[in-house]
Amino acid sequence: MKNGSTRMTALLLALITALGGTAPTAAFADGIGAKQTAAAPVITILPIDRATVLAGQQLDFRVEITGLSTTTEALQVLVNGKDATTYFGKKPVLTHTTKNSTEYTIRDIAFNTPGQVSIQVKSKNNGKMISKAVKYDVYQAIGDTKKAKNVVLMVGDGMSANIRTAARVISKGINEGKFNGWLEMEKMDSFGMVTTSGMDSIVTDSANSASAYATGHKTAVNAEGVYPDNTPDPLDDPKVENIIELVKRTRGMSTGLVTTADITDATPAAMASHTRSRYESEFIAKSYLDPSRSPDVLLGGGREWFLPEQSGGKRKDNNNLIDTYKKEGYSYVSSASELTKAKTNGKLIGLFRPGNMNVYFDREYTKPNNPAIVGEYKDQPTLMEMTSKAISILDKNKNGFFLMVEGASIDKQAHTMDMERFLWDTIEFDQTVGLVKEYVRKHPDTLVIVTADHGHSMTLNGTFSVKESAGKTGDELREFIGTYADSKFPTYTDKNGDGFPDHPDTDWKLAIGWGNHPDYNENYLTNPKPISPTIQDPTVTDKSWYIANPDKDSDGIHYNGNLPHDEGQEVHTFDDVPINASGAGASLFNGYMDNTEVFRKMMIALQLDPVKEKVKK
Repeated sequence: MKNGSTRMTALLLALITALGGTAPTAAFADGIGAKQTAAAPVITILPIDRATVLAGQQLDFRVEITGLSTTTEALQVLVNGKDATTYFGKKPVLTHTTKNSTEYTIRDIAFNTPGQVSIQVKSKNNGKMISKAVKYDVYQAIGDTKKAKNVVLMVGDGMSANIRTAARVISKGINEGKFNGWLEMEKMDSFGMVTTSGMDSIVTDSANSASAYATGHKTAVNAEGVYPDNTPDPLDDPKVENIIELVKRTRGMSTGLVTTADITDATPAAMASHTRSRYESEFIAKSYLDPSRSPDVLLGGGREWFLPEQSGGKRKDNNNLIDTYKKEGYSYVSSASELTKAKTNGKLIGLFRPGNMNVYFDREYTKPNNPAIVGEYKDQPTLMEMTSKAISILDKNKNGFFLMVEGASIDKQAHTMDMERFLWDTIEFDQTVGLVKEYVRKHPDTLVIVTADHGHSMTLNGTFSVKESAGKTGDELREFIGTYADSKFPTYTDKNGDGFPDHPDTDWKLAIGWGNHPDYNENYLTNPKPISPTIQDPTVTDKSWYIANPDKDSDGIHYNGNLPHDEGQEVHTFDDVPINASGAGASLFNGYMDNTEVFRKMMIALQLDPVKEKVKK
């Protein structure tokens, strides 16, 4: 092996010389094939390179240098050629998180002048100069569209284009190749596509992607409203002002969060909180009380994060936050009946389950037969009912409102590859879109945006013959998947016209597949109750190693997974996702855009100017 390395070195030296290069030093040559020297120091500047920043948006500025031999001998930070202390009018805090790092932090700053901003950092390590430069685009929210007073951002979590198509098939029907109708979200003024990747990985999670919508900045997986720093504390990372904070601070607009998930879950939390970890649910529930970001309406699941352990919750600080919210002027409801009766003047919090709300399929569609699934929570509202109540409260504000509405379990049920449950939730979400569109028709100064935060790998393979496959099991079922001329049109019916099929297992139903999946079994029939596609392999005790769940579709086809064995569910994709818009400023949402541009376009529609606008106290 040593002789091979020597020969390789000689060949590399000869090649460099032949190409006209200068031969490396003897010390360098001797190091080829030998143990690597210590890595060079790394400079990180936050916000990151090519960040787009709304003029006047408040944020934290931070420089980190890691991998130092010693603490830095000198550190210079320039903003457009000026010392950062002079430029921002604030002194930095210098820290050393480790013996080999230096951090330079200035909190609560803003770039008030539109244009390109250059940041240059220089330092020394063992007498050698190290440097890095980044550039930002600071913009004003100026556009030539009609100014929006209100914005409703509707996020179908995980709702990729194929999921929309599948929902259209089963809700509207198709005959002789032509659909009998379009989804509400497909009948909007503008259409575009959104990229979804984050700063740290090409495949995002919901916290990361929703944070891009909420702040206009990229971040990392699991992060919300922050740039990740080099400390272990999930609550001290550099913050970026989010949309709820912005519209409250500048215009005194009302704000609301509506979701079928836990109200502290990734997407709603990204709109109004700051944490490196989306799993800091206790903190998120409490942070909603902060006057700078407290939503006027909070509706969804997640009651357990508002109650202490002794009261059946999960709070370890022993605080009963529901009582605290009441003291802060919120009305509290815990059922659909109470929601209907709730006043529309004032603030409202509704928590309808300990965790995520049950999906529409179990909550409404199979209602007479689902007591074992919903348990004591038989009176949960629909997404339409929650959204309608939220709007009736928020539109009382003459300054306008921002509302985020999430169809959360489109994503959660796609992870478990449960077709009926995520498609029924997609239809529920679409009907909610229709409700909001009707509000926009009556209030044309309102902008409604419909999109997803990321995609899923569901594919539409054709149709499946339920009738002809009766009595067949295992691999035999593959023969009843119709492709090309054998893919008959689905036979879903909707006799009462409510948009939901009368029966999910019709003679010919959709046959779907998955691009990213673990080992699982599939018989193409409806699961009577939600069930995981996998279980932990009982023979593997020292690590996560998933196998197909023997209790799910044991009579079905076994599909070998194409993911690492420690993934027990289907996973996100980085496909571009559709975006639609109607109302004031809708024309901004045509064409392709980065996910951070969704925030920028919302700001332009609102014509928000944080430099000049400020709520009078």
